[in-house]
Amino acid sequence: MRRALLTLGLLLALALPAAAQAPSYQVDPFWPKPLPNRWGIGQAAGVAVDARDHVWVIHRPRTMTKDEAGAAQTPPLSECCVPAPSVIEFDADGNVVQAWGGPGHHPSWPENEHGIHVDQKDNVWIAGNGPNDHVLLKFARDGRFLLQIGKKGETGGSNDPERLGRPADVEVDPATNEIFVADGYGNRRVIVFDAETGAYKRHWGAYGERPPADETLPAYRPGDSAKSPARFFRNPVHCVRLAKDGLLYVCDRANDRVQVFRKDGSFVREFVVAPDTLGSGSVWDMDFLPDPTQSVLLAADGSNNVVWLMGRDDGAPLGRFGRNGRNAGEFHWVHNMAVDSRGNVFTTEVDTGKRVQRFRLVSQLPR
Repeated sequence: MRRALLTLGLLLALALPAAAQAPSYQVDPFWPKPLPNRWGIGQAAGVAVDARDHVWVIHRPRTMTKDEAGAAQTPPLSECCVPAPSVIEFDADGNVVQAWGGPGHHPSWPENEHGIHVDQKDNVWIAGNGPNDHVLLKFARDGRFLLQIGKKGETGGSNDPERLGRPADVEVDPATNEIFVADGYGNRRVIVFDAETGAYKRHWGAYGERPPADETLPAYRPGDSAKSPARFFRNPVHCVRLAKDGLLYVCDRANDRVQVFRKDGSFVREFVVAPDTLGSGSVWDMDFLPDPTQSVLLAADGSNNVVWLMGRDDGAPLGRFGRNGRNAGEFHWVHNMAVDSRGNVFTTEVDTGKRVQRFRLVSQLPR
């Protein structure tokens, strides 16, 4: 009988489509390599993977404590450390390739770094969520300034076509060279610009509707999304991710949900993720498994300190990894994530987490 049940179980597993099987991950405690130059990092506020599978991290040097930056004090308190430049490029093995940026690198450099994206032309985009950080900055990969969208210290609400509101995250569409912006901590919308000129294209709020006035919203209550879904994004609109089939996935963090749109802003569907999550919400960042159909959606949840694995088409739960803690493979405020061409996952942590981790894919990619 037992053998028959095992055989039946094996046949059922083989009959399942590849997309219904969760990938398996294992933390790599030796990635990245130790930083050179006595560098240390503060809150790690963004991560991106470029076409070379190089990993780009943006962190907040000003969040290092005096103890953590002991070598930078006058007089020095200890032999280590000094704050690393805000933007660090690692190769696939975890070696530092280059680093640049930080306070003073550009007049509109953010007060509180937040989010990084490397587009198909190797341009590096950064955002910020400080009180005056209403801009996006575009740099060449070596740190040369190329373009600014928005005006530092100026915001105009969720229906202003030119000024931003503490944007959190961006992604450039290689097919159209449009930049999609999760805007953000001040505004409650997705806004689209031309990535070369910065010209305004369009914007929308939840369900593809015009964003409402930016008044104070009622507190989120568990079950709201199922009983009476909010017709508005809550702050922050925390991430945007563009799939290969042209669908745009948006982190509506404090509403515990993912909303999916076509590139013109028309609403397609939504997924609710861990709907009992209060506080800072459950959907902080997302990326896709790099199989041909990008079958699995991975979502970083900095409140529950896990990475959720879901079917990309329907949001069906497939698995999870991580837990709250300080050891390798655990998280404290996992904030951003990115997936490389092999399916490996890179995560960053803010608050007092202040680190980057790699999780190696140890199962096969679906074909």
